[in-house]
Amino acid sequence: MTMIRKRLHRYSMLKRYGQIIEVLQKYGFGYIVDKIGLGSIRDLTYKFKNKDQVNRLSTPGSVRARKILEELGPTYIKLGQLLSMRHDLIPLEYANEFAKLQDDAPSFEFEEVELIIREELGHSIEELFDHFDRKPLACASIGQVHRAKIKNGDEVVVKVQRPGIKEVIESDLDIMYSIARLIEEHIPEARLYRPIEIVDEFSRSMLEEIDYTQEGWNTDRFAYNFRNNKQIRIPKVYWDYTNKRVLTLEYIEGIKASHADLLDQQGLDRSKIALVVGEAFMQQVFNDGFFHADLHPGNILIMKDGTVVFLDFGMTGHLSSEMCDLFLDGLTALVNGDSSLLVELSRDMGCIDYHADTRSLKVDIEYFLSKYYGRAQKNLDASVIIEEFISILREHQVIIPHNIALLVRGMVVVEGFGLIINPNFNITELIEPYAKKEIKERYHPQNLARRTYSNISSWSRLFQKAPTKISHILDHAENGYLRIKFESEEGSRLISEINVASNRLSFSMIISAMIIASSMVIQTDMKPFLWGVPFLGIFSFFLASLFGLWLVFNIFRTGRI
Repeated sequence: MTMIRKRLHRYSMLKRYGQIIEVLQKYGFGYIVDKIGLGSIRDLTYKFKNKDQVNRLSTPGSVRARKILEELGPTYIKLGQLLSMRHDLIPLEYANEFAKLQDDAPSFEFEEVELIIREELGHSIEELFDHFDRKPLACASIGQVHRAKIKNGDEVVVKVQRPGIKEVIESDLDIMYSIARLIEEHIPEARLYRPIEIVDEFSRSMLEEIDYTQEGWNTDRFAYNFRNNKQIRIPKVYWDYTNKRVLTLEYIEGIKASHADLLDQQGLDRSKIALVVGEAFMQQVFNDGFFHADLHPGNILIMKDGTVVFLDFGMTGHLSSEMCDLFLDGLTALVNGDSSLLVELSRDMGCIDYHADTRSLKVDIEYFLSKYYGRAQKNLDASVIIEEFISILREHQVIIPHNIALLVRGMVVVEGFGLIINPNFNITELIEPYAKKEIKERYHPQNLARRTYSNISSWSRLFQKAPTKISHILDHAENGYLRIKFESEEGSRLISEINVASNRLSFSMIISAMIIASSMVIQTDMKPFLWGVPFLGIFSFFLASLFGLWLVFNIFRTGRI
């Protein structure tokens, strides 16, 4: 039975590879298939040999790439949405196009909703709910949302996961990993963009998204962080009605923030709403270290009394105290025009590879800083500045950490929301007081003393261990067990070339020895004979000739054995 399942899995994987290759071919990216070595799979069936069906000259590559993701389904749509916020990884044209990807999908049958609720919660819909709307409020590729009422009379919304979506996503992730490895192996220039790391990041995000308990925990954490803020409301999670594939939340009546005209009709102050959301985001970043990365108007409700409701906590970011310090240092460096510090901070965050041209990067950052130095805050557009700065980083192959990329996206989305609600909204004016407060607290004598004590403790442990460590090293050296390993790219390449040359020389000597041996055998009367000549001599000479031709062919083709 296990063997049958494995074979079925391989067949489904091969079929999915075929679909991916067919879609790439269809939209004019067939050359990638050959480049990463998947041409053999394409050639398994004639339908993949069709010519590109989309005119590459008339349709931009970014549009064709978006259509590929749409056609490949939910996992790839989610990948495109993730890449749309990674302006440091892909060109702006592609990022903007991927931002158009809509996570819409047709609803699935109510019978399947009933089955999933019974499997996850252990009871039927009738046993759990007084009322349950058969028609969903909204549908997406991962799941759909229904309005309902539980037995105690509370109004709720129930998010139910699409049947079989977990298996589809896991299969697609396996294929993404294999394609990422092929890309790194066959397209050296793509290694700079770390495709395997991108898939790692995406895999973590997707596996969290299909576990609704994770979203429930995120929701509870936000509720706790804003427990003292009367201007913000977070829906309550009903844990007795929640599991991995079912999430039940409090239903809250309100106006979608995108409907600015309805807000005006209710007499709500739009500038105050924008300020509340902006300040709430600053609290998440600077105080909580845990932020909502997708606060677009569709995820914000405004109640009749002006209270702001945050929804959908599937996309969140974390900032450790160390990363928050680095972020604050980066803001300080930007304000002070310190390009050297920005480059050094990029090194500390692991953004700059060893081969990066830091001198050229520093020159470009200095030019960027000089453009905005001395300008009034009200004249600064944060999203434009961020995009320009990220384009400089991308040009120099500086990769931003995932949590910082989420933070940048969150800031841009919040600013976009603020401008929709209030055209005079400026997020840079909100950042400054929070940043100044955090920096002031950092240099408060009590905090300095705490950090100094922590550093002293670390150095103390180091000095305590040092004599023992040094003694161990000396013991190993005295006994002849100490090995020092140096790694050098140039040295590795030289060793590789020496190995190739020595292999080639050794093979040549073996061929020469076979030719000499065959010549000596031919001069003897060793039986059996072929055409009056010893067969062993002819066979040995023929074999040596084949090896010789193979060696020459490989030297000309690849330069190595």
